[in-house]
Amino acid sequence: MTTGIWPLIPYADKKAGIRFLVEAFGFEETLIVPGDNGEIAHAELRWPHGGGIMIGTCDPESPFAQQKGSASNYVVTDDIDALYARALDAGAESLYAPRDQDYGSRDFVVRDPEGNLWSFGTYGGS
Repeated sequence: MTTGIWPLIPYADKKAGIRFLVEAFGFEETLIVPGDNGEIAHAELRWPHGGGIMIGTCDPESPFAQQKGSASNYVVTDDIDALYARALDAGAESLYAPRDQDYGSRDFVVRDPEGNLWSFGTYGGS
């Protein structure tokens, strides 16, 4: 059995959120389930280096609703500087540029257009 953690990231505009995540960071669409009125009922995006995320909702009618911009994520990757440039080109707001940490990671932090925080670093745990 494969196990993993699949965080639920809230987006008021799910279609725009998915486009941003694919364009800015390189997530890959793996499942988009249409709902009523052309809305997205469920979506999954894979991270090319392993794991993935689900697109959550801000709809107060849902038992899974989260506030817009309430997520904070850390994602492991190798090419920090190129990913940072790609994220900025796609419209991410920089909170800090790539930098080397004293614990051996190189990382950066950006905010997506809906306010969610995304940290990317080379530290993959011990």
